[in-house]
Amino acid sequence: MRVSTRRLAVTVLSALAAATALTAPADARSHQNAISVQEVGHISEGGHVTLYGTYACAPSSPRGVQIQVTLTQDAGDRGTTRLGFGGQEAECDGQPHDWSASADVNPSLVSLHPGAAGAQARLQTASLHSGFKLSVSYLAQAEQDVVLEEKHR
Repeated sequence: MRVSTRRLAVTVLSALAAATALTAPADARSHQNAISVQEVGHISEGGHVTLYGTYACAPSSPRGVQIQVTLTQDAGDRGTTRLGFGGQEAECDGQPHDWSASADVNPSLVSLHPGAAGAQARLQTASLHSGFKLSVSYLAQAEQDVVLEEKHR
């Protein structure tokens, strides 16, 4: 079975985003690239979580720019929960755009709840080189304290 280079890069990039935690200013900007996270996200009783924000990226940005999010929350006796999700492709035309990223989690396996959390959002791109060496570039990053509010689906 043959897997396209782009599909492999996107899959690996998504896996890296889920395992990576970065710190950055609340509204990191680089050239014409920027991303932000809204202070309020939503979580349902069934484990559907959604975060929101805005981004802009320059038309000269590499192809395949994605929005990746990491949500971190204190889980009490269970330690800290860290969940990576996203993968939405960004439209790089220099204009501001709204974004949202959602994940469905099993509440018995992943401990997320309404209340305070931390969120990190990244505009990133990946390049696959010979020998399957992957390089990830971050065009913009933001970190924000958020509140997850319960939302009924």
